[in-house]
Amino acid sequence: GELHLDIIVDRMRREFKVEANVGKPQVAYRETIRTTVKDIEGKHAKQSGGRGQYGHVVIDMYPLEEGKAYEFVNDIKGGVIPGEFIPGVDKGIREQLKSGPLAGYPVMDLGVRLHFGSYHDVDSSELAFKIAASMAFKAGFMKANPVLLEPIMKVEVETPEDYMGDVIGDLNRRRGLIEGMEDGPSGKIVRALVPLAEMFGYATALRSATQGRASYAMEFAKYHDAPTNVAQAVIEERKSK
Repeated sequence: GELHLDIIVDRMRREFKVEANVGKPQVAYRETIRTTVKDIEGKHAKQSGGRGQYGHVVIDMYPLEEGKAYEFVNDIKGGVIPGEFIPGVDKGIREQLKSGPLAGYPVMDLGVRLHFGSYHDVDSSELAFKIAASMAFKAGFMKANPVLLEPIMKVEVETPEDYMGDVIGDLNRRRGLIEGMEDGPSGKIVRALVPLAEMFGYATALRSATQGRASYAMEFAKYHDAPTNVAQAVIEERKSK
């Protein structure tokens, strides 16, 4: 945990005279959409002498339940896009899921329905449809109420009753949601849901606030929409890099 890392860094400096580059850990944010968008078009047409490139897709995009990751539905009728090019559409979208349009974080819980498009007998290829699909995805994503998701941790703090007010106040300042309290072996146990981004430095803060008499454990609980001000700060920081 954090305390162990602090001890290791301190030993490296004192015993081995090695300066470590220490910084805040990276938060694994995610991106998703909250509304359905229909008839989003992506067209890739390039002519450069000889054989050209042509791919044209029309898709719907929609949010999925949490944990569903991604689904692709091929709803093409009447061969308007030949079957051999359909995998290219799926691949183009899967590639975009790795780095979302909002801030470059992976995209989750999103569905795509391919239902129309067109092709050229000579100029169409799987690559052209892959590019067309990625164009449609980027356009549709930004119209579908995109949101940044932050990881929320389930936190349990065991503290002597004397310090309970300080512990709860500190969790509230960290945007924590107190879920409940109960008696523990050596005091009170406080249960809360807290954004991971707010938990860095918590081990040190808890030791300081309780004279080292409290302990805590945390584990991943879920992803949740980041508040607008938090999302904007994260997006701006990513774009500045």
